[in-house]
Amino acid sequence: MTGRSPVNDPVGDGNVAVALDDDSPSPVIEPSKPRLLDVLGPGLITGASDDDPSGIATYSQAGAQFGFDLCWTMVFSYPLMTAVQIISAQMGRTTGRGIAGIFRQHAPTWLLSSIVTLLIVANAINIGADLGAMADTTGLVLGGPHLLYVILYGTICIALQMFLQYTRYVSVLKWLTLSLFSYVATLFMVKVDWADAIRGIVTPDIQWNRDYLASIVAVFGTTISPYLFFWQASQEAEDTRTRPKRQILKRAPEQGERAMSRIRLDTLVGMAISNLIALAIMLTTAATLHANNVTNIETSAQAAEALRPFAGRYAEIIFALGIIGTGLLSVPVLAGSAAYAVGEARKWPTGLSRQPMEARAFYAVILVATLVGMLMNFTPLDPIKALYWSAVINGIVAVPVMAAMMWLSGSAKVMGTFAVTGPARLLGWLATAVMASAVIAMIATSF
Repeated sequence: MTGRSPVNDPVGDGNVAVALDDDSPSPVIEPSKPRLLDVLGPGLITGASDDDPSGIATYSQAGAQFGFDLCWTMVFSYPLMTAVQIISAQMGRTTGRGIAGIFRQHAPTWLLSSIVTLLIVANAINIGADLGAMADTTGLVLGGPHLLYVILYGTICIALQMFLQYTRYVSVLKWLTLSLFSYVATLFMVKVDWADAIRGIVTPDIQWNRDYLASIVAVFGTTISPYLFFWQASQEAEDTRTRPKRQILKRAPEQGERAMSRIRLDTLVGMAISNLIALAIMLTTAATLHANNVTNIETSAQAAEALRPFAGRYAEIIFALGIIGTGLLSVPVLAGSAAYAVGEARKWPTGLSRQPMEARAFYAVILVATLVGMLMNFTPLDPIKALYWSAVINGIVAVPVMAAMMWLSGSAKVMGTFAVTGPARLLGWLATAVMASAVIAMIATSF
């Protein structure tokens, strides 16, 4: 027997009588739980996973290298990333399929194969970079062999997905991610030139050179990442299978209004938390590292220095807890989203609610993706640089994925009466155009 929860206990905490369900004709109220917490789900987890070790390293490098001049990207990207994630969730909730499953039904085979291949490559690189950073920061605090920690964390991530429902250990790991709020606390303890910071947000000094544009692609790539689209859509689709009253919206359009309200609130809150933390990391590193002429972060110890005004001699421990906590959250999302994509493309049984023996191929992809990421660390890769460049790769891969998503999400044939229109569609295409423009500009300035 595994530690998985039954399908009628989707949260996995043993508390079945939850509350505001988008498939119920009226809210089911349980006074012992706040209503907001009942609504938040895939979007909140996606937001938490967005500030993964790759994100922390990218935001830290951006703040250290360019000071406040990239802070505008956090404000600018919020409506774009929120729109894309809402569209992803809407696709999953409407069709009962993940992104790859929708592509398999409605897109050419070559497009499906190309996008799934790109996603797997990007996710494996990201997993490797995240595991490397987790091992690096653990070694910073405890000492010991780097590769031993890589194997340890990789094994933990595999075991958690095989034998424990993801939402169950999220409730534990989220406390580790609270260490990221130390960046917010540091802002109140260091001298920040707020006039300069606001200028960097409102009227930034945009530089047309390769390093600056590559950083924009990295920032956008770690905030608007392809694996997050696949994950949130697949989680919404899986909820339609595991929650008895919840039906595919194309078959039960009467559930649409409540479902869309839940998705919007869930995603808006999740992405807001993600971006606020990201902005705090940029501001903190700009005010500490950049202000002291540290413009190139090469080690975890250098990155941890940004927290020293708040944490003192515990700065490295706080930094390590943030990296490890977000890594343990995000590595399963990376491996899981790859497994959903491959499984849906191949018409395999998929879903973390299934037992491993019920979905052998699905769990095999999770195992292989994590193992490939682990093996990357047996090469002479710099963990911090690997994190940054994995974000750049995500930014490049996001462009074709987003374009295909926007094409299919606006189709009445795919989405029925829930085809994406209006402001959400405009923001989705704008996000695609912005990402594509940043990638093209980066490539153009590289020659």
